[in-house]
Amino acid sequence: MTEGPQKVSLKSRDEKEFTVDIAVASKSILLKNMIEDVGESDQFIPLPNVDEKVLEWCEHHVHDPTPINDDDDRRRRNTEIDDWDQKFLNVDQELLDVSCKTVANMIKGKSPEEIRKMFNIVNDFTPEEEAQIRKENEWAEDR
Repeated sequence: MTEGPQKVSLKSRDEKEFTVDIAVASKSILLKNMIEDVGESDQFIPLPNVDEKVLEWCEHHVHDPTPINDDDDRRRRNTEIDDWDQKFLNVDQELLDVSCKTVANMIKGKSPEEIRKMFNIVNDFTPEEEAQIRKENEWAEDR
C-alpha cells in the first residue's frame, strides 16, 4: 500500500485549522522554515501572521518550478502577472495602503544596494548609467 503525500497541520491567525500537503505549505518560505524547525509532529503549527489566503496561493502555485538559485530566477524579473494572480491580489484599498506603507518602511533609509539585496533585484545598470541616474536624482537624497 502506498502512502500519499506527507501532510502538515496548520492553525491560521483566525484559528482555522488546515491539514495540507507539505509540498503546498513549502511554497511559502516562512512556512517551509517553520515546518523544518518543528519537524514531524501531529501538533498544529500556529501561524499568527498567516491566513488561509496564503495557503490558497501556495495550493495554486504548488506545481510551479522551484528556481535553482535566485540569480537564475527569471520569474522574479518578469513584470507580467497571470490572470489568476491578478484576481487573487485584487484587494481592498485599505489593505493595499497598509501593504504599500509596509514596503515603504522596509526600504526607508536603505541604500539602493540594500534594497536590491532585500528584494533580490538584479542591478542591470552599467556603472556609468548608475552614476548618471544618481546625479539626476541628487535632490532626492537624504542629507
